[in-house]
Amino acid sequence: MKGQGLTASVDGRHVAVGNQKLMTAEQVTLSVTQQHTLQAAQQTGSSTVLVAVDGELRAIIGVADAIRDGVKTDLQRLKTMGIKHLVMLTGDNELTAKTVGDQLGLDEVHANLLPEDKVRFVKDLQQDGRSVAFIGDGINDSPSIATADIGIAMGGGTDVAVETSDIVLMQSSFDELVHAYGLAKKTVRNTRENIVIAIGTVVFLLIGLIFGYIYMASGMFVHEGSILVVIFNAMRLIGYTPIKMFPVKKNETTTAPVTNN
Repeated sequence: MKGQGLTASVDGRHVAVGNQKLMTAEQVTLSVTQQHTLQAAQQTGSSTVLVAVDGELRAIIGVADAIRDGVKTDLQRLKTMGIKHLVMLTGDNELTAKTVGDQLGLDEVHANLLPEDKVRFVKDLQQDGRSVAFIGDGINDSPSIATADIGIAMGGGTDVAVETSDIVLMQSSFDELVHAYGLAKKTVRNTRENIVIAIGTVVFLLIGLIFGYIYMASGMFVHEGSILVVIFNAMRLIGYTPIKMFPVKKNETTTAPVTNN
Protein backbone atom coordinates (compact mmCIF):
# COMPACT_ATOMS: atom_id res chain seq x y z
CA MET A 1 0.00 0.00 0.00
CA LYS A 2 1.89 3.05 -1.30
CA GLY A 3 2.88 5.38 1.51
CA GLN A 4 1.23 3.16 4.13
CA GLY A 5 2.73 -0.31 4.44
CA LEU A 6 1.71 -3.80 3.42
CA THR A 7 -0.97 -6.38 4.07
CA ALA A 8 -0.79 -10.14 3.78
CA SER A 9 -2.59 -13.36 4.53
CA VAL A 10 -0.50 -15.53 6.87
CA ASP A 11 -1.81 -18.96 7.91
CA GLY A 12 -5.34 -17.80 7.25
CA ARG A 13 -4.97 -14.61 9.31
CA HIS A 14 -5.04 -11.06 7.94
CA VAL A 15 -1.87 -9.17 8.83
CA ALA A 16 -1.24 -5.44 8.31
CA VAL A 17 2.18 -3.84 8.87
CA GLY A 18 2.67 -0.12 8.35
CA ASN A 19 1.94 3.36 9.64
CA GLN A 20 -1.11 4.98 11.21
CA LYS A 21 -2.66 5.65 7.80
CA LEU A 22 -2.71 1.92 7.13
CA MET A 23 -4.22 1.20 10.54
CA THR A 24 -6.98 3.72 9.81
CA ALA A 25 -7.62 2.14 6.42
CA GLU A 26 -7.74 -1.29 8.07
CA GLN A 27 -10.11 0.07 10.75
CA VAL A 28 -7.69 -0.83 13.54
CA THR A 29 -8.43 1.17 16.69
CA LEU A 30 -5.70 2.00 19.20
CA SER A 31 -6.45 2.06 22.90
CA VAL A 32 -5.46 5.04 25.06
CA THR A 33 -2.47 3.10 26.39
CA GLN A 34 -1.36 2.14 22.88
CA GLN A 35 -1.66 5.75 21.73
CA HIS A 36 0.57 6.89 24.60
CA THR A 37 3.10 4.17 23.77
CA LEU A 38 3.09 5.22 20.11
CA GLN A 39 3.59 8.90 20.94
CA ALA A 40 6.39 8.09 23.39
CA ALA A 41 8.25 6.14 20.71
CA GLN A 42 7.79 8.91 18.15
CA GLN A 43 8.98 11.60 20.56
CA THR A 44 12.32 9.81 20.87
CA GLY A 45 12.84 10.29 17.12
CA SER A 46 11.94 6.73 16.18
CA SER A 47 10.02 5.85 13.05
CA THR A 48 7.13 3.67 14.17
CA VAL A 49 5.77 0.55 12.50
CA LEU A 50 2.42 -0.83 13.64
CA VAL A 51 1.52 -4.52 13.34
CA ALA A 52 -2.12 -5.62 13.38
CA VAL A 53 -3.50 -9.16 13.14
CA ASP A 54 -7.16 -9.69 12.24
CA GLY A 55 -7.95 -6.04 12.92
CA GLU A 56 -6.26 -5.93 16.35
CA LEU A 57 -3.04 -4.07 17.09
CA ARG A 58 -0.41 -6.55 18.29
CA ALA A 59 2.89 -4.64 18.18
CA ILE A 60 4.40 -1.16 18.00
CA ILE A 61 7.95 -1.20 16.63
CA GLY A 62 10.25 1.80 16.89
CA VAL A 63 13.08 2.08 14.36
CA ALA A 64 15.61 4.84 14.98
CA ASP A 65 18.47 6.05 12.79
CA ALA A 66 21.32 7.63 14.73
CA ILE A 67 22.34 11.06 13.46
CA ARG A 68 25.78 10.77 11.93
CA ASP A 69 28.71 12.34 13.74
CA GLY A 70 29.62 15.74 12.36
CA VAL A 71 26.37 16.30 10.44
CA LYS A 72 25.40 19.30 12.52
CA THR A 73 28.82 20.87 11.95
CA ASP A 74 28.63 20.15 8.22
CA LEU A 75 25.24 21.83 8.03
CA GLN A 76 26.65 24.87 9.81
CA ARG A 77 29.35 25.06 7.16
CA LEU A 78 26.78 24.91 4.38
CA LYS A 79 24.99 27.86 5.97
CA THR A 80 28.28 29.74 6.27
CA MET A 81 29.01 29.06 2.61
CA GLY A 82 25.77 30.63 1.44
CA ILE A 83 23.02 28.00 1.47
CA LYS A 84 19.97 30.07 2.35
CA HIS A 85 17.19 27.63 3.18
CA LEU A 86 17.40 23.90 3.78
CA VAL A 87 14.38 21.67 4.21
CA MET A 88 13.81 18.08 5.23
CA LEU A 89 11.04 16.21 3.43
CA THR A 90 10.18 12.84 4.92
CA GLY A 91 7.55 10.16 4.86
CA ASP A 92 7.98 9.66 8.60
CA ASN A 93 5.40 10.81 11.11
CA GLU A 94 5.20 14.38 12.37
CA LEU A 95 6.58 13.72 15.86
CA THR A 96 9.64 11.84 14.60
CA ALA A 97 10.39 14.50 12.00
CA LYS A 98 9.99 17.28 14.57
CA THR A 99 12.33 15.51 16.99
CA VAL A 100 15.03 15.22 14.35
CA GLY A 101 14.39 18.81 13.35
CA ASP A 102 14.86 20.00 16.92
CA GLN A 103 18.11 18.03 17.26
CA LEU A 104 19.61 19.55 14.12
CA GLY A 105 17.93 22.95 14.15
CA LEU A 106 16.29 22.50 10.75
CA ASP A 107 14.94 25.49 8.86
CA GLU A 108 11.82 23.62 7.83
CA VAL A 109 10.42 20.10 8.24
CA HIS A 110 7.56 18.44 6.35
CA ALA A 111 6.41 14.95 7.35
CA ASN A 112 3.96 12.27 6.17
CA LEU A 113 4.85 12.94 2.54
CA LEU A 114 4.39 10.63 -0.42
CA PRO A 115 6.85 10.80 -3.36
CA GLU A 116 4.45 13.02 -5.33
CA ASP A 117 4.13 15.36 -2.35
CA LYS A 118 7.90 15.86 -2.34
CA VAL A 119 7.89 16.62 -6.07
CA ARG A 120 5.09 19.14 -5.57
CA PHE A 121 7.06 20.86 -2.82
CA VAL A 122 10.15 21.12 -5.04
CA LYS A 123 8.09 22.58 -7.88
CA ASP A 124 6.51 25.13 -5.53
CA LEU A 125 9.96 26.33 -4.49
CA GLN A 126 11.01 26.60 -8.13
CA GLN A 127 7.92 28.62 -8.96
CA ASP A 128 8.93 31.02 -6.20
CA GLY A 129 12.12 31.67 -8.14
CA ARG A 130 14.43 29.56 -5.98
CA SER A 131 17.18 27.30 -7.24
CA VAL A 132 16.56 23.92 -5.60
CA ALA A 133 19.05 21.16 -4.84
CA PHE A 134 17.52 17.89 -3.63
CA ILE A 135 19.55 15.25 -1.83
CA GLY A 136 18.25 11.72 -1.40
CA ASP A 137 19.13 8.05 -1.58
CA GLY A 138 15.90 6.08 -1.93
CA ILE A 139 13.51 5.06 -4.67
CA ASN A 140 10.93 7.49 -3.30
CA ASP A 141 13.44 10.32 -3.67
CA SER A 142 14.12 9.70 -7.36
CA PRO A 143 11.24 11.82 -8.78
CA SER A 144 12.29 14.79 -6.66
CA ILE A 145 15.96 14.32 -7.56
CA ALA A 146 15.01 14.43 -11.24
CA THR A 147 12.74 17.46 -10.76
CA ALA A 148 15.16 19.63 -8.78
CA ASP A 149 17.56 22.06 -10.48
CA ILE A 150 20.40 20.00 -9.02
CA GLY A 151 19.77 16.38 -8.04
CA ILE A 152 22.27 14.89 -5.61
CA ALA A 153 22.35 11.20 -4.69
CA MET A 154 24.24 9.42 -1.95
CA GLY A 155 26.57 6.79 -3.41
CA GLY A 156 25.19 4.13 -1.09
CA GLY A 157 21.63 4.78 -2.22
CA THR A 158 19.45 2.93 -4.69
CA ASP A 159 20.42 2.58 -8.34
CA VAL A 160 17.39 4.60 -9.42
CA ALA A 161 18.38 7.55 -7.23
CA VAL A 162 21.95 7.44 -8.54
CA GLU A 163 20.90 7.21 -12.19
CA THR A 164 18.49 10.17 -11.99
CA SER A 165 20.90 12.47 -10.14
CA ASP A 166 23.25 15.12 -11.48
CA ILE A 167 25.83 14.58 -8.73
CA VAL A 168 26.72 11.43 -6.78
CA LEU A 169 28.51 11.66 -3.43
CA MET A 170 30.48 8.42 -3.54
CA GLN A 171 31.15 8.28 0.20
CA SER A 172 27.56 9.16 1.19
CA SER A 173 28.87 11.81 3.58
CA PHE A 174 27.67 15.32 4.31
CA ASP A 175 31.31 16.27 4.64
CA GLU A 176 31.70 15.39 0.95
CA LEU A 177 28.71 17.62 0.17
CA VAL A 178 30.40 20.53 1.94
CA HIS A 179 33.60 19.89 -0.01
CA ALA A 180 31.77 19.60 -3.35
CA TYR A 181 29.74 22.77 -2.82
CA GLY A 182 32.72 24.76 -1.59
CA LEU A 183 34.94 23.56 -4.43
CA ALA A 184 32.25 24.47 -6.98
CA LYS A 185 31.98 28.00 -5.58
CA LYS A 186 35.75 28.36 -5.48
CA THR A 187 36.08 27.10 -9.05
CA VAL A 188 33.56 29.63 -10.34
CA ARG A 189 35.36 32.42 -8.48
CA ASN A 190 38.71 31.23 -9.80
CA THR A 191 37.39 31.11 -13.36
CA ARG A 192 36.13 34.69 -13.10
CA GLU A 193 39.52 35.81 -11.78
CA ASN A 194 41.28 34.16 -14.72
CA ILE A 195 38.89 35.77 -17.20
CA VAL A 196 39.64 39.19 -15.69
CA ILE A 197 43.39 38.51 -15.88
CA ALA A 198 43.15 37.37 -19.53
CA ILE A 199 40.98 40.27 -20.66
CA GLY A 200 43.05 42.76 -18.68
CA THR A 201 46.22 41.49 -20.34
CA VAL A 202 44.71 41.77 -23.83
CA VAL A 203 43.48 45.31 -23.15
CA PHE A 204 46.89 46.30 -21.76
CA LEU A 205 48.71 44.90 -24.80
CA LEU A 206 46.27 46.54 -27.21
CA ILE A 207 46.64 49.95 -25.61
CA GLY A 208 50.42 49.54 -25.45
CA LEU A 209 50.52 48.57 -29.12
CA ILE A 210 48.39 51.54 -30.16
CA PHE A 211 50.55 54.05 -28.29
CA GLY A 212 53.82 52.39 -29.24
CA TYR A 213 54.87 51.15 -25.81
CA ILE A 214 54.58 47.45 -26.61
CA TYR A 215 56.72 45.66 -29.18
CA MET A 216 57.04 42.05 -30.27
CA ALA A 217 59.45 40.97 -27.51
CA SER A 218 57.78 42.86 -24.67
CA GLY A 219 54.35 41.81 -25.90
CA MET A 220 55.31 38.13 -25.90
CA PHE A 221 56.86 38.51 -22.45
CA VAL A 222 53.69 40.05 -20.97
CA HIS A 223 51.45 37.52 -22.73
CA GLU A 224 53.40 34.48 -21.55
CA GLY A 225 53.60 35.95 -18.07
CA SER A 226 49.81 36.31 -17.93
CA ILE A 227 49.43 32.67 -18.97
CA LEU A 228 51.63 31.59 -16.06
CA VAL A 229 49.59 33.76 -13.68
CA VAL A 230 46.37 32.10 -14.88
CA ILE A 231 47.88 28.62 -14.49
CA PHE A 232 49.22 29.27 -11.00
CA ASN A 233 45.90 30.82 -9.96
CA ALA A 234 44.02 27.74 -11.17
CA MET A 235 46.48 25.44 -9.38
CA ARG A 236 45.34 26.91 -6.07
CA LEU A 237 42.23 24.73 -6.43
CA ILE A 238 44.40 21.62 -5.91
CA GLY A 239 44.91 22.47 -2.28
CA TYR A 240 41.33 23.56 -1.61
CA THR A 241 39.88 22.57 1.76
CA PRO A 242 36.48 23.85 2.93
CA ILE A 243 37.59 23.75 6.57
CA LYS A 244 40.25 26.40 6.00
CA MET A 245 38.08 28.56 3.80
CA PHE A 246 34.84 28.27 5.73
CA PRO A 247 35.60 27.57 9.41
CA VAL A 248 32.67 27.05 11.75
CA LYS A 249 32.55 29.96 14.14
CA LYS A 250 32.38 29.30 17.82
CA ASN A 251 28.93 29.78 19.32
CA GLU A 252 27.45 29.37 15.83
CA THR A 253 23.76 28.57 16.26
CA THR A 254 22.30 28.56 12.77
CA THR A 255 22.00 25.06 11.35
CA ALA A 256 19.86 23.40 8.75
CA PRO A 257 19.48 20.03 7.04
CA VAL A 258 19.29 18.99 3.48
CA THR A 259 16.33 17.42 1.88
CA ASN A 260 16.21 13.70 2.51
CA ASN A 261 14.01 10.64 3.12
